[in-house]
Amino acid sequence: MEQNAESRRMLADSEVQPPREEKPLRVEPPKNKVKKKRFSRGLIYTGLVILTIICFIPFLMMLVNATRTNGEIMTGFSLIPGTSLLDNYAILSDYINIWTGFKNSLIVAVLVTLLSGYFSAMTAFGFSFYEFKGKNVMFIFMLVMMMVPGQLGLIGFYEISKTLGILDSFIPLIIPSIASPFVVFFIRQYTQATLHISMIEAARIDGASELRIFHTIALPMMMPAVATMSIFTFIGSWNNYLMPLVLLFSPEKYTLPVLMGFLKGSQVAENLGALYLGIAISVVPIMIAFLFLSKYIVSSISAGAVKE
Repeated sequence: MEQNAESRRMLADSEVQPPREEKPLRVEPPKNKVKKKRFSRGLIYTGLVILTIICFIPFLMMLVNATRTNGEIMTGFSLIPGTSLLDNYAILSDYINIWTGFKNSLIVAVLVTLLSGYFSAMTAFGFSFYEFKGKNVMFIFMLVMMMVPGQLGLIGFYEISKTLGILDSFIPLIIPSIASPFVVFFIRQYTQATLHISMIEAARIDGASELRIFHTIALPMMMPAVATMSIFTFIGSWNNYLMPLVLLFSPEKYTLPVLMGFLKGSQVAENLGALYLGIAISVVPIMIAFLFLSKYIVSSISAGAVKE
């Protein structure tokens, strides 16, 4: 009887006291592996810093040489800015009106970027979520047009512009940007990886029109791809030299690359400081575009890399 009472008491105590939870053992990595990992990470960061400095040196040389005289530039490279910035600017301004070219290039590049981004996104949306006759044929034709250099159609484009009476204007430099095969292809591939058809169908069930679906749902989700292509479109339009040279005749309508091309055989070419100053002014918008929009390149490239 006493043994039974004792066993019942032990059983009651075991029921009252909850079993202890065993803590998982924490296995710390060996110190050698931690040191090796820190060393490799520090080595990678050091290499990236050195690579960044190497990439920045040409821009630094350009900015410093823009403030030096021709004789100082010929003596060698220096990290100390000179005192001839105003003199170089005066020499440059006496030969060309660089700010007029800057304004013309900015107008053309901004309008080309906006039109190319918007209409390419709309075209990519149609190729991704609409079914129509000849869709595959049109898409293959667009891919073929990506491989054709634009210079091959320069003579025909000049004749068309002459017939329409739009020579010596910004119209032939801006309007053709609506049709950009590579931008359409890139945005379409991005859209198929990020935007699901179920979201479009849900908006249609709610009664949204197709334009509203595009502007409120599709376009915001396409913005990383649109911004990425906008960088390259802006740079390509800003650096475009051949088309403005052929289509523009009035000096007050010349873009900045055309004006910079005229400096090669002028007196400004003898003054390297003024030439560096003109190049520095022409590069500033490109650097600003990369500074504010480069983060979208990473997000658009990594889209679709991880599937849920």
